[in-house]
Amino acid sequence: MPIDPLPARARGLWEGLAAAPVSFASGGGVSVVASPTSSLCPAGWVGVVSLGGAAVVTTPTERSAALVRDGLAALPMAAVADADAVRRVLPVAEVLGPATLSYASPDAFLPASPGPLAAQQLPGDHPALRSLEEAASEDAGEAALGEITSPAFVLRAGGRVVAAAGYRSWPGRVAHLSVLTDPAWRGRGFARVAASAAVTHAFAARLLPQWRARPLASRRVAAALGFQELGAQLSIRLAGTGAASAGVAVVP
Repeated sequence: MPIDPLPARARGLWEGLAAAPVSFASGGGVSVVASPTSSLCPAGWVGVVSLGGAAVVTTPTERSAALVRDGLAALPMAAVADADAVRRVLPVAEVLGPATLSYASPDAFLPASPGPLAAQQLPGDHPALRSLEEAASEDAGEAALGEITSPAFVLRAGGRVVAAAGYRSWPGRVAHLSVLTDPAWRGRGFARVAASAAVTHAFAARLLPQWRARPLASRRVAAALGFQELGAQLSIRLAGTGAASAGVAVVP
């Protein structure tokens, strides 16, 4: 049976980001490894990435690896990235996520029709993007438009940018999507149009688009564009270790 390239590329990405010898077991299950330089999570945290019935987990020390290995062994595979389930088996002080991980292939991509507003291109550091982030307030940190390395693809209304999308280049030729819409302009399909332009740009550069989302609305936009949900990411700070962090993952 041929290997599906989409899950294979997603697994390869996260195995590399683990920064230690670990892989998603072909027969399923959880593989835990100590990796103080892991990019699956903030420094000093435990990072869990579940894809296709298997998971890789990184911890900051060998001692915490043993603790996490024993704790997660008590959970069914489907629950290892479930924050509530993990809290029942480990001394959790703080969690980030879980966030759904979705990927798109050129064959499955469903480009959005522009509708009344078409996407325009701006430099990723354009001041109009900062104005959009101010309007979006607390959602701006999740979208992380300030981190994109691609151009920004924006929709304007009344002379203002009301939606924008772009991507940050990740290792393994992955394009990590950032999408943000002004709260006053949501529910009109603008996020889908902006994101569609960013995904098209990523495919032209032969990159694998990745969509990481927690809100259901964001997951629906990804699904409408043909993204396939393959797994989830969860970051855990164990009680008595590390400091709080605002991000979901730290990627070089």
